[in-house]
Formats: sequence, structure tokens, C-alpha cells
Amino acid sequence: MRPSNSSAGRVLIADDQPDVREALRLLLKGEGYETQAVSSPADLLTTLETRDFDAVLMDLNYARDTTSGEEGLDLLARIQALDGRLPVVVMTAWGSVPLAVEAMRRGARDFVQKPWENARLLTILRTQIELRQALRRASRLEAENRLLRAEARPTLIAESQAMRAVLELIARVGPSDANVLICGEHGTGKEVVAHTLHALSPRAAKPMVTVNAGGLSEGVFESELFGHVKGAFTGAVSPRQGRFAQADGGTLFLDEIGDMPMALQAKILRVLQERSFEPVGSANSRSTDVRILAATNKDLREAVRSGGFRSDLYYRLNVFPIDVPPLRARREDIPLLVEHSAHELAQHMGKPQPSFTQAALRAMQDYAWPGNVRELQNCIERAIIVAKGNSVDVGDLPQDLFTQSPGSHEAVRIPSSLDAELERLEREFILEALRRTAGIQVKAAELLGVSERSLWHRVKKLGISIAKRATT
Repeated sequence: MRPSNSSAGRVLIADDQPDVREALRLLLKGEGYETQAVSSPADLLTTLETRDFDAVLMDLNYARDTTSGEEGLDLLARIQALDGRLPVVVMTAWGSVPLAVEAMRRGARDFVQKPWENARLLTILRTQIELRQALRRASRLEAENRLLRAEARPTLIAESQAMRAVLELIARVGPSDANVLICGEHGTGKEVVAHTLHALSPRAAKPMVTVNAGGLSEGVFESELFGHVKGAFTGAVSPRQGRFAQADGGTLFLDEIGDMPMALQAKILRVLQERSFEPVGSANSRSTDVRILAATNKDLREAVRSGGFRSDLYYRLNVFPIDVPPLRARREDIPLLVEHSAHELAQHMGKPQPSFTQAALRAMQDYAWPGNVRELQNCIERAIIVAKGNSVDVGDLPQDLFTQSPGSHEAVRIPSSLDAELERLEREFILEALRRTAGIQVKAAELLGVSERSLWHRVKKLGISIAKRATT
């Protein structure tokens, strides 16, 4: 394929309606783009095989007797097979957000709905063409790896398959302008994901502003988000810039969106739909250009079904969902997370970075971590403080790691023989301690809080044999 010589870029327009093709051609020509328009999937593929383009702007609904968009989705896959680096922006006249989401899952970079907003469409194309031109300088794989190493690796550890899948999604959607809904339990690192998405986006040079959406009362909501003018209310002695204005040109991260009251959800929805707002006390609308990232630990689909969350806002936010797995689903990452967190915490505390014994790491991998990465970091910080030397062992870890997780208690069972039950429990605790310490009795005794001699007598009494691993 010959390289493009157009200063703004070369765009291939694909739509079966002549008036749509002409309107897009005139709009893009006025912005300095070179365009070519085709009316069928066959013509689109033939054109791509003979000429090079910086972006494709294509309709998803070639089959007018259905709203499924399957023909357009199939065409998208064929374009990807021809050139996986070519940005494709899809259009749909059906107002179908789920269809647009599916297109992005299959490789589209962004989407617009008909009738389109000229400014939004031009912004999307400009962003994608600039990214395309940057990626031409190296292979896409190397570019993505470089971005991930530079921006994501220090905080997003991804050796496990579960987190590698998350990083792949981040690499795909990060350079786009699509809204992203980040879901996951408390402490899984949703804000870290948001910061990485912002860092990979064309908005990275602009601010990312974070708002705890669930922590705003109705009384301060509008002032906090939209700002106010002087004298707007008692105490407004000077004008204040709201979060939307602070994030203009950048990213607005709405954390805990699932806890936002219904009355406030409508106000956020209005701004997302109209891309403008009025500061409190002002009659003048102000335009806003922000990318929205939202996060929640709630099941928003269930909240929509139960009437606790607006469906229209949900679909606006959920253009591209990313589910961050809990720590118990990515145990392979724990040793690397421990090493990374220990380095940062020790540096912050002015202490040398400690090493963690294999027994300590095994104990940490065995734990369910209901508080996820945040709880792991707290555990590491405590271990660094209490460790006597430059090594963290099992005895330096919180005892919570060796007890039942919260919420897992069962009804108390009265044993038929208290002595037999106590012996059974004693045997289980000793075997578990020996397993975690690889059969080293002095460490097992320390873990159990007894002397080594006391442990030896108990092992002998219970008939436990110790080799490389503890057995009965």
C-alpha cells in the first residue's frame, strides 16, 4: 500500500446512502481531509486492498431489514484481517449502544450515532488518525508493549491470565475517547486502571480529575461538579470552578458511581447528553470536553433492574466495560505485588527493602484477601514494621491470614466428644503450621505461639510424622 500524502489524513467513507456519503465528504473536505466514498462492503474491501487510508468511517447497518448490524460486524472483522492497525470508526442510525459496544469489542476504535455531531465526529477522527500515524513508526505490538511498560507496569501487575486480559482491554480502549465503566470489588485497583487509561489516551497531557460520586450530597453536588458564580448562594463570596471545568480537555473519573442518588444521576446524564452545563447562579451554558471514566463495586445491571440506577445513564457510561478481578482470582500476581509494594513502602518509610520468605509468600497466596490489593498493601506495611531483620517470615504477618475470612462463620456445632474434637483441631492446626513452614518445627512453633519443645511433645503425642512435608 502506498503511504498517504494528505496533510490532515485520508479517510474512507462507507455508507449505502448517497446523501450521507456526500455530507461526510463535504464535512471532512472542509477540514483538510482527503476522502473516498464507497457504497457497499465489496467496494470497501476492494478499495482497501489497492489504497492506503488513515481511518475508515463506516456504517454498521448495511442490511436495512435488520437492526442486528451483523453484516457490518462481519465487515469489521474482514477489515481487521486486512490491516489490524487501521482505525475504524463505526456509525449506527439505530441508536443502539449495545451494538456499538459489540463493534468496539471486535476492534472498532470508536463510534458515532446518526445524526452525528460534527465536532465530536471530527475530534474522534483526528484522535484516531494521529494515533495511526504514531503507530506507523513501529509495529503495533512494540508500541503497545512500550506504553504498557512505561505507564502500567509499575502499578498494574499482570502475570495472571485474569489481569493480562484486563491489560489487553486497557491497551485497546485507552487511546480512544470512549466512556469506560470499571467494575470490581473494593480495593482491586479500579482507580489505578482509570489512571492508566488516562495515561494511554490523547488527553494524557490534560488533567484527570477524580470525584467520589457517591460521597456528594444533593446540596453540594451542583457546586462541586459545575462550579458557581459569586453570590450564587450564602457563602459564595467568590466564583468557583467545578470539576467538569477543571477536567476540560482531559478525563473526569467518577468513582463509586453506583452509590450516586437517583436525583443526582439525572443531572450527570444531562451533561453527558448535552455536553454543556450551567454553573450555579449563572444563566450561561458552558461547553465541556471531557472523557468520562466511572467505577463501581456494585452490580449496576441489577441496580437498573431494581430501579436503583437509571438505565439511560448506565448505557451512557457502559460503552466499554472493564471488570477488575479480585485478588483471590489472580493469586499468581501476589509475589510480584508483594515485591513491588515492599519496594515502594520501604522507600517511603526510609527502610531497606525486605525479602519475603517462601513460607510467608505461600501463606499470603493461601489467604482470600477480602480487602484485595489494598488489604495486601496494609499487610506488607505492617510486616515491614514488625520484622526484626531484613526478611519477612510467617510470624511477621497478621494473624488474620490464618483465621476464617469475615462472613464465613457457620452455626456452632456441639461435638459428641469434646476431647476428640480438641485433639482433631490441635492436629489440624499443627499440620497446617508445618505445611506452611515446609516442616521446619522451629518456624511452625513460632507460628503457633508455642515453644519448640512444646510442639515436639504435641507432635509425638498425636503421632504426626515429619519429613519434607507434614503427614499423619
